[in-house]
Amino acid sequence: MSLDLTLIWAVLIATAVFLYVAMDGFDLGIGILFPAMSAKADRDVMVNSVAPVWDGNETWLILGGGGLFAVFPLAYVTILPALYMPLILMLLALVFRGVAFEMRFRMVTARGQLWWDRAFSWGSYVAAFCQGIALGALVQGIRVEGRAYAGGWWDWLTPFSLLTGVALVVGYALLGACWLIWKTGGELQIRAYRLARPLGLATLVLIAIISLTMLVLSAPFRERWLSFPGILVGAPVPVLVGLLALRFQRSLERREELMPFLCALGFFLLSYIGLAISFWPMIVPPDISIWAAATHPSSQAFLLAGAVVLVPMVLGYTAYVYWLFRGKVTPESGYH
Repeated sequence: MSLDLTLIWAVLIATAVFLYVAMDGFDLGIGILFPAMSAKADRDVMVNSVAPVWDGNETWLILGGGGLFAVFPLAYVTILPALYMPLILMLLALVFRGVAFEMRFRMVTARGQLWWDRAFSWGSYVAAFCQGIALGALVQGIRVEGRAYAGGWWDWLTPFSLLTGVALVVGYALLGACWLIWKTGGELQIRAYRLARPLGLATLVLIAIISLTMLVLSAPFRERWLSFPGILVGAPVPVLVGLLALRFQRSLERREELMPFLCALGFFLLSYIGLAISFWPMIVPPDISIWAAATHPSSQAFLLAGAVVLVPMVLGYTAYVYWLFRGKVTPESGYH
């Protein structure tokens, strides 16, 4: 039996996108939480906690986007025109945020550093919000005629996409708070515990609202989730989310350090699995499947040979950096 290269690539790109969301999510969450932390020393520790890894985290975004362009060109040329504005704003925000990340440590005046802190936070909010808008627009579906985008310039801007934008900001803030619980101590960790509880509740409420809204807006989603045998595949997802929510609450009550972060990642993973169940096998809902969007199998095989070498290298480097900079971050042991 021959390998389905298109399916392999779909799983590979989906994995790269999730790794970006999981890793850069807490990174963006740190910036989102900046307004809640007024002390300069706390902000320095927050930035130092992600300084060794934030560049590497964004590698997965490049891999996901590059893989989409190379292996699923039809999806690439359809999605981009539909989402030009939120994606361009996201990239500009990431660039702006990256500059602010370094410049805040180079300013000698308190006023100058405050403005770069604001820039870092604003960039984090805009990048997260635009990612959520892009996701919401994709979930709603993209109008296609033949092999080209047939929608308008503003199709991406809807109440549902704004809702998903807000939800991703809140979810990233939860990841950031749980990261601080794991990586910091003292008063900063206590504040992170206080923030994690309401952020966790808000994230779960928004997940529920978005899930129900998707069922109302889309007949294919309703059929996939509420009819037999699809319900057998999808039913475990909300059950696992509920169980994970209980474990998250218990971990906060017990003042566990790593478990809240793992639970927050679990919320994202289960939501991602839910999206995969809703989309499958479409890469551009509601009309373009992964097989229709894929390039020639010989090109897929050639690119896969490179990915087999590249992906383990990136995973190995990422694991090494996280291991090298393991442990608590304190004002005395900062990265910068």
